[in-house]
Amino acid sequence: MFSGTWLITGIALGAVSVLPFALWRHKRDVKKLEDAMKRAQASERMAEIGNMTSGLAHEIKNPLSTVGLNAQLLAEDVEQLDIKQDEMSRITKRLESLSREVERLRGILDDFLQFAGRMKLDCSVQDLRLVLEELEDFYHSQCDNEGIVLRMQLPDASVMVDIDAPLLKQAILNLLINAVQAMSESIDKELMIRLDVQKHEAQLHIIDTGSGIDQAKVEEIFHPYVSTKRGGTGLGLPTTHRIIQEHGGHINVDSTVGQGSDFVVCLPLS
Repeated sequence: MFSGTWLITGIALGAVSVLPFALWRHKRDVKKLEDAMKRAQASERMAEIGNMTSGLAHEIKNPLSTVGLNAQLLAEDVEQLDIKQDEMSRITKRLESLSREVERLRGILDDFLQFAGRMKLDCSVQDLRLVLEELEDFYHSQCDNEGIVLRMQLPDASVMVDIDAPLLKQAILNLLINAVQAMSESIDKELMIRLDVQKHEAQLHIIDTGSGIDQAKVEEIFHPYVSTKRGGTGLGLPTTHRIIQEHGGHINVDSTVGQGSDFVVCLPLS
């Protein structure tokens, strides 16, 4: 009799304890669903804004090209005018200034479209060493013009990675350009491209002897429109960061103010 009463009581208590738990789980599931819907709506809204801004940028590029072309034609017409030399020089300088600003805006729009546009990779398995050799051959003359010693260290064995070679070259080129600009006031100008293999990833080092970056600002340099260079768009490094992420990789930065920086691009091995 006693044991039967205890069993019934236990079952009743179990039912009472299960009910609040089921209610809590239901509320949790409803909240998860609401959060997922909010994220989906926010993502859809961001995609809509992205498409709108990309379309707007394209619309701006067309009349901008017309302005640039007309500035060039005006400059040619001015040379044929029978006017004083000082007046001609003044008009010519203004037209040259207009042309420069048009080119600068075109560059900003190109960088924006590349950063904000849809990035579709066309990947294939390639030896990263060969990609770097092509890039080094292309950029060597620029380093010579800037008085920079360009060195490269590659492993003996192949380093196979699944990449979109043109996009990856562009990302690395952005890092090289950034490194060269960082060494504009350096006395000893050296740029190193070094490729290592660690466990399951390839590690590409872009090392310069430039001005370096304050550790407090390292994270900021990958944010859009943050630039330490005068006249920079602030989209070069964010675009590079995005390209590397699209390849399933990441970038690390080791920098010391006054000594230089080491940008490390990490890519998964094929």
